[in-house]
Amino acid sequence: MPDGTILVLPGGGYRAHAPHEAEPVAEWLTSLGWRARIVRYPIESKHPAPLNAVRDAIAAERASGTNTVGVLGFSAGGHLAGHAALAPDSTRDQRPDFAILAYAVTSMLVAPHVGSRTVLVGEDDELAAQVSLPLLAGHEAPPMFLWHTVSDPVVPVQHSYLLAQALATAGAAHELHVFPGNVHGIGLAESTDAAAWTGLCADWLTRWDADVASRWRAE
Repeated sequence: MPDGTILVLPGGGYRAHAPHEAEPVAEWLTSLGWRARIVRYPIESKHPAPLNAVRDAIAAERASGTNTVGVLGFSAGGHLAGHAALAPDSTRDQRPDFAILAYAVTSMLVAPHVGSRTVLVGEDDELAAQVSLPLLAGHEAPPMFLWHTVSDPVVPVQHSYLLAQALATAGAAHELHVFPGNVHGIGLAESTDAAAWTGLCADWLTRWDADVASRWRAE
């Protein structure tokens, strides 16, 4: 059984927390043997308020004695999960050991999700670059699992491709799955072409390289 907690970050364009990406996801993770906690980070708030809330939640888990802390985020919550994993100014205790990103917003510059960008950074292109995950991905990135639908009409699949390419270039451990469909915001994706993501992710969680995470945290 895993000895760890996964923090769940529901999506909602940084304007809301989608209910179907919160409690049902936590229940699924619990069924896999993980502890799960939903982080309702600040909404309608500029950077760095959401990031700081998640970093505080990760640090609190570590302070409580939790051995492993991961993050799982959807859409804008996926951006936040990835940002927590890649932010260069975080301390060791503020970074997750792994990140799972579901149809995540990754770039605030390339095909940006306008709603998320407007709330988080507004028209500030310099700040948008600072919170764009492909520009932050380096060899020190923790292992990541990404998935998307190929014709997502809200957050284009290009977002996951850009991040995966950056991780690959950096030699960082990651896994990417792209499913048929033109849907977004589907959570556990039951009864859709993307339903297999939960099984693939559950398998990845049993295989993710704890040694990689340990070496990364020790650097």
